[in-house]
Amino acid sequence: MSHRTQTLRRFEAGAQWDVVVIGGGATGLGIALDAAQRGFSVALVEARDFAAGTSSRATKLLHGGVRYLAQGNLALVREALRERTVIMGNAPHLAQPLPFVLPLYGLRGALFDRWFYRVGLGLYDRLAGEAAIHRTDTLDAAAARSCIPALKTEGLAAAVRYWDGQFEDARLALALARTAMSQGAAALNHCRAVELLREGGRIAGIVAEDAETSRRLRLQSRCVINATGVWVDAIRHLDASNETDLVVPSRGTHLVVDRSFLQGDHAVLLPRTADGRVLFAIPWLGSVLLGTTDVAASSAPQEPEADSAEVDFVLREAASVLARPPQRHDVRSVWSGLRPLVKPAATSGAATKSVSREHLVHVDRSGLVSVTGGKWTTYRSMAEDVLQRCTDAGLLASRPAGGTAALRLHGWIERSGSITEAPGLHLYGADAPRVAALPGSKSELAPGLTEAMVRFAAREEHARSVEDVLARRSRLLFLDASRAASLAPRVAEILEEELGPAFDAQASCRAFVELAARYACVPRIGATASDPSSPGRALPA
Repeated sequence: MSHRTQTLRRFEAGAQWDVVVIGGGATGLGIALDAAQRGFSVALVEARDFAAGTSSRATKLLHGGVRYLAQGNLALVREALRERTVIMGNAPHLAQPLPFVLPLYGLRGALFDRWFYRVGLGLYDRLAGEAAIHRTDTLDAAAARSCIPALKTEGLAAAVRYWDGQFEDARLALALARTAMSQGAAALNHCRAVELLREGGRIAGIVAEDAETSRRLRLQSRCVINATGVWVDAIRHLDASNETDLVVPSRGTHLVVDRSFLQGDHAVLLPRTADGRVLFAIPWLGSVLLGTTDVAASSAPQEPEADSAEVDFVLREAASVLARPPQRHDVRSVWSGLRPLVKPAATSGAATKSVSREHLVHVDRSGLVSVTGGKWTTYRSMAEDVLQRCTDAGLLASRPAGGTAALRLHGWIERSGSITEAPGLHLYGADAPRVAALPGSKSELAPGLTEAMVRFAAREEHARSVEDVLARRSRLLFLDASRAASLAPRVAEILEEELGPAFDAQASCRAFVELAARYACVPRIGATASDPSSPGRALPA
């Protein structure tokens, strides 16, 4: 019996759950894992795939936040630096240290910036305490170029090097999901919450609809946690008493180009962009990730799209530090994520608890618990905050926290490869031998993707579509969208063999090719994210 069938039967059994979590991103999965580890009975539903939203579209950094340091938010930085170390210890195959170089140019860089950033990042080290990876140091121009051979050298006066963390976000989310399941949680992707159950004016559970069978499932629980990120208000509005919103979305866009534009194993941080943010050029899975932007979004589509101005901004800023500036035709994939920024007004009122400047836990009069904001690095401490709030509200019994701090996540193995390297078996951790033993292990579809990996995704990793495989079990959609589209028919064939006749291979393939066209499309000059006429870059025939 498949895992999905087993979970559906558990959902249909009519049991009373201690906790029902809506949302299978980093926050929801972290909550499910923490609650299950404490011994609560936990059910989780995710409308699409695990981490299909914002949680697979991060800048891939585990960090305290250099910009939060500049804002003086030392408590948040200290917390995030502590959690950075926890994640790297709990999943070393998916979360690892990464050195960053801040290149400094001109007379200002020589006389002022090198000392300013050296002192500031020295404070970053001190806040990390024993969790510091390596100490910040100052580099001359030659040493900086040695770290990053592709660095622009004209006017280069010096550089500052510091250390942070890098992770593979979609696979870390999957590790959280599988660990939660191993702790007893029942989690189902492609299963949407469509109704909130109420008894006596209080939340008493949810009704969810399975996308594959169209079954309606009643999950009863006094404690329902809405962890849907930027879509948190859509769930809150299922409760008619909620009229105000907690979230305003912000869009962040990333571009992926060939590794030759960066070279080396260091990342670049441009500390001062035209809009006052920072820009990263990061070695990631054999390519280079450039980003990100911060643009107000008027809506929250499932697939947010970049506009031309964002692409121009990232390329222009990258050109200021890279010797060979990437051009539009060099972009292999362009993709955006939506940040769930908390509305300032949402932090007022007796029923709301602002846990930090970065995330917020809100309990409605009906008892619905909603959490939003935050970032990947602090997912675990956020989960502890949410469950404490549930206890304070009388929705859960008090049970000790902290058990997840030393809990090894699924696939844990001592580091055997780098996230900066091209994809491969090293990303599977302890599961690598099982993947290699499957049929098709020698049949490579693309670098780092074999037929065996597709089969493993279907059998063990809860993949139910071509998109699940090529966007999140493999990251090919995010690395090279045109290449991913070309593989869709073969991946669909393998999934049909694994999932059976109920799987519609043609529909899944067609939907993915349409999606990949949007990732491969670099918006034309003057186009906006809402302009459907933007032809961009065509997919190969």
